Amino acid sequence: MSRDLTAHDALLAVVALAAGIAAGLLLRLLLRWLGRHVVRTRWRGDDVLVAALRTLAPWAAAIAGAAAGAAALPLTASVRTVVNRSLSALLILVATLIVARVITGAVQSVTQSRTGVAGSATIFVNITRVVVIAIGLLVVLETLGVSIAPLITALGVGGLAVALALQDTLANLFAGVHILASKTVQPGDYIRLSSGEEGYVVDINWRNTVVRNLSNNLVIIPNAQLSGTNMTNYTRPEQQLTILVQVGVGYDSDLEHVEKVTVEVVAEVMAGVEGADPAHEPAVRFHTFGDSRIGFTVILGVGEFSDQYRIKHEFIKRLHQRYRAEGIRVPAPTRTVALQQEGSAPLDAAAIPLQRGNGAPVS
Repeated sequence: MSRDLTAHDALLAVVALAAGIAAGLLLRLLLRWLGRHVVRTRWRGDDVLVAALRTLAPWAAAIAGAAAGAAALPLTASVRTVVNRSLSALLILVATLIVARVITGAVQSVTQSRTGVAGSATIFVNITRVVVIAIGLLVVLETLGVSIAPLITALGVGGLAVALALQDTLANLFAGVHILASKTVQPGDYIRLSSGEEGYVVDINWRNTVVRNLSNNLVIIPNAQLSGTNMTNYTRPEQQLTILVQVGVGYDSDLEHVEKVTVEVVAEVMAGVEGADPAHEPAVRFHTFGDSRIGFTVILGVGEFSDQYRIKHEFIKRLHQRYRAEGIRVPAPTRTVALQQEGSAPLDAAAIPLQRGNGAPVS
């Protein structure tokens, strides 16, 4: 010290520190009030920015107060240098964490707006967070007087050994980046793999892809496996899809009447059932002369993959009810068998349809 510490110096330091803390609290209250107003806007970026500033402002004000208090004290040049560097490093560290939060929030907002689904692609978020924090830590070390050139050199040499030890992890990481960059799969898509796994993509992170199937269970698939397998995406290029329902009527039916009634039922289902595609044009296609019926296919439109089960359920119920009302017969498959006892002529029974135990004909 160039002079002794006095009560006046200590009082000035305390007042400066208290003023910095008080200013930080006032700024936090002001930004909280501002945050209640920005939530009304459609742009989500201002919410992230205000939330970040609400965290940074009190720390910045308190550090500024501490710096002013330190300046009021009779410190030696070396101590003053250490204090200033420490406060600067603390401020840079806090600012780095806030910037990482802002950037990752912006990345997450962009990924969610691109997919249009309440899902997340955490691989981009995690990579962004790690890169920003790493840069901030290097700046903090440089501020504290630590040379980062040897550290970067050591990391470059050791990175090769780490890459060899983490081949599988890096393969999954780059496979996940490739999947998202190529936009073949996005969170919210319904996919089916050639190995049989299927469901909604919940998240694509740095190592694996999380898929939620229709029974609400999670299937964990490594990104490298997902990238290298045959896959059907039922959401792209369009979420709407068509499904086929097979129907058959008796040979004595008026096919024009059958087609007209079936089309009316399809139109009714498309307009009145949740999950159906109202813009779908009803279609009926006859295709087979069967053993006991004329078979045809009914083409239905659904909004997305999981809606097909509800649409089929409602369509079959309504079609069966309408066919009964219109007198259109849907024959059960039968098979005629001639019975013969040993050493006697065949029974002269023109047709004896075999029956199951419940009375239904054998198909």
